[in-house]
Amino acid sequence: MSVNPSSTKGKPEAFVQFIIDRCKDNGAAAALRRADNPSTEYQSWEYLAAFNIDLETSRQRVPYAAIAAAIAKSKVEHNGQSGIGSGIALCYEDGNQSEQAKAKLRRLLACDSSVEACRILRPLFSLIESKGHCKLDYGRLLNQLLWFDFDSQSVKSQWAADFFRQHQASTEEVDA
Repeated sequence: MSVNPSSTKGKPEAFVQFIIDRCKDNGAAAALRRADNPSTEYQSWEYLAAFNIDLETSRQRVPYAAIAAAIAKSKVEHNGQSGIGSGIALCYEDGNQSEQAKAKLRRLLACDSSVEACRILRPLFSLIESKGHCKLDYGRLLNQLLWFDFDSQSVKSQWAADFFRQHQASTEEVDA
């Protein structure tokens, strides 16, 4: 079940499509849903290894596992276009003006590592999925998580810009 991750897409985007395709099999989907829990993550390693993910390096393994679990749980058929910032904002009626939304963003921005960010993202994925207002761009988010440990300020600023830009886009739509 080996895969060649180098294609016309970047590796994160190719991984997202790989996981979406694997989730068509109920057994694989069940194993991937458990990927975000440290106690059951090992059940997903077969699929991560098939995509040449370094299982021994947590800053690589954990982001891939978190994204795989999020995709498996949401049962998406294709990658979305929304960033995590707008995903959080869209969960609340007041968007990015909501104190709850701001608190969730602040907690995500307070993370010091990609592993911690993945732990904080886990309930956010469930919240975003339960509201059903947007479809996340898992490829972009995975790329950000992989880059996080090298330049966290850049990644955090992307998340914040996406969050605050969401309100501006909503206001412009209403004005039009």
